[in-house]
Amino acid sequence: MIKPKKSLGQNFLIDQNIIDKITSLIEIKNKYVLEVGPGTGNLTSSILKKDPKKIYVVEKDNNLAIRLNEEFKNQVTIINDDILKIDENFISDEQLIVFGNLPYNISTEILCKWILNLNHQKPWFTNLILMFQKEVADRIISKYDSSNYGRLSILANWKLKIKKVIDIKPNSFSPSPRVDSSLLFFSLKENFSKLKNPHNLEKITRIFFNHRRKMIKKPYFSLFPNDDVSKKLKLDLNLRPQNLDFEVYYNLANEYEKLRS
Repeated sequence: MIKPKKSLGQNFLIDQNIIDKITSLIEIKNKYVLEVGPGTGNLTSSILKKDPKKIYVVEKDNNLAIRLNEEFKNQVTIINDDILKIDENFISDEQLIVFGNLPYNISTEILCKWILNLNHQKPWFTNLILMFQKEVADRIISKYDSSNYGRLSILANWKLKIKKVIDIKPNSFSPSPRVDSSLLFFSLKENFSKLKNPHNLEKITRIFFNHRRKMIKKPYFSLFPNDDVSKKLKLDLNLRPQNLDFEVYYNLANEYEKLRS
């Protein structure tokens, strides 16, 4: 029996009803699939029943990778590595549907990495179907003027359309986490604000939200030499960071890049 490793944030999904719901969200037949954090292979088994063209699984735990290899043999391609160290663009030449019961301790880091590295002219995935701690999922999908709205919301909604599918109780996992979870469905946006360097958006949101309870005047002038951009964007500098919609931050990032070009 495999004992979950707390250090790797392992909580194995065991609820078959939830597993069936996950695999019914999108057509898998003859598609290329990536599963991140397959654990004991419960979701993997259900994905295979949907007859994908090929399935890759990324599993960091050596013991679990061995077990998966023994159970599925040549049915899956097992990548025994850390997902944060893998260049996802080279996993497959085909676009992937991605499933993931992500380790909660690194889930936001994984998502941010994928967004920042995404080549929208040749995206490596079509959809992401990912499990998060509910608190994190609520931050991802939150809108401006809400308490959960912040850097993660702005970055996640930049290139992706996001829908919450279902909230999931702790008893759907083994061991049971202390918190509820949420399943999110991501798809690519056709139109979004183009940036030369995505890290500029990350920089702007970091500077603004370092003082989320204060007016944006001070962080604004730490980035821009005068009020020309604020006037152009009709930006009220007496607002707080959480009062600005997604598009305002994308426009600010664009203007920031223009100043440095």
